[in-house]
Amino acid sequence: MFTDSQLTRAVALRHDLHQHPELKFEEHRTSALLAERLETLGYSVRRGIAGTGVVAELDTRKPGPVLAFRADMDALPIVEANQSAYCSVHEGRMHACGHDGHTAALMLAAEAIMERRETLCGHLKLLFQPAEEGGNGAEKMVQAGVLDSPRVDAIFGYHNRPGFEAGLVFVKPGSAMGGNDTYRVIVHGRSGHAAMPHLAVDPIYVGASIVQQVQGMVGRHKSPLRAGVITVAAFHAGDAANVIPGSAELLINIRSDSPEARDALVGGLEVLVSGVCSAHGATYEMEHQHHVPPLVNDAEWSERVLEIARKHEVSPRIEQIDYMPTMGAEDFSFYLQQVPGCFFFVGNGEQGAYLHNEHYDFNDAILPVAAGTFVALAEALMGTS
Repeated sequence: MFTDSQLTRAVALRHDLHQHPELKFEEHRTSALLAERLETLGYSVRRGIAGTGVVAELDTRKPGPVLAFRADMDALPIVEANQSAYCSVHEGRMHACGHDGHTAALMLAAEAIMERRETLCGHLKLLFQPAEEGGNGAEKMVQAGVLDSPRVDAIFGYHNRPGFEAGLVFVKPGSAMGGNDTYRVIVHGRSGHAAMPHLAVDPIYVGASIVQQVQGMVGRHKSPLRAGVITVAAFHAGDAANVIPGSAELLINIRSDSPEARDALVGGLEVLVSGVCSAHGATYEMEHQHHVPPLVNDAEWSERVLEIARKHEVSPRIEQIDYMPTMGAEDFSFYLQQVPGCFFFVGNGEQGAYLHNEHYDFNDAILPVAAGTFVALAEALMGTS
């Protein structure tokens, strides 16, 4: 499917991107490099979408479907501990999630797809998205209209998965990755002397009660057939041993596998906080800081992706799984809320560091598998033969 020179260019691009990581909404070098290459290939390119995003389009001028393929471009604020020749040259920034590989794979696919343009019909959009890591870049790309003019019929993307056999292509129909909601809660009590707690309203005690009670939401408010977890990731209050402070601050993170689980956990959080505070004479402030919906794959498109991947033999191993591989969030879910599609996975290898780790590295050997899946989807869904 790919020539040796194409694979060599893809690996070189991946290493270049890894060496020059850029954080969310700062992907200026990355997007400029990609835009230039895509224009050279013959795509119609729009820059500066949602800040630093790039959209490349192939209009065959023949009736057919409108498809979108997506890759994320941003890195993480992590100090790299690897010693490879292409390590990050920017201290404190690292491609620790494989977005360099996702981008290189879609660029490899872009090259092969353009070579096949005479055999295709319809319209293809390649979305190179900024700020997947906590910036909701996908949501901003949707708001910028990337799914419109013309309206996308189906969208596809992928993520590498450490801990799975290298090159394994797998799909989870339905709920495939977790939703992520983060809340900042400030409990306002009344400060006082540690020896006279009855004259104060202790926000630490109230906050501790909230920490305990939120776990009951997981066990008793959410269906046991759905997955979800609540983590109190920070609790700050007080600085003197003999003083009851006036306030306490909590950061609460909620993960959910589906809209139903999210409704049960997110929907009940403020009711619980309000009730606990009221019972102890405290007040509260609550700020919803971050939201990514659960990623839910369309069942029919999941089946089609597997069928097409097998027919085009993109990998020796292609599987459907019936369990969520992670509760980690992925903002590709914003696209799937608007149009049907499928987010598939490619194993990165059973050994090596996991995502968001200082020792993580993308496996170059899976580039042709990921890119090959995109090309197979284009050929199968847009092919004229």
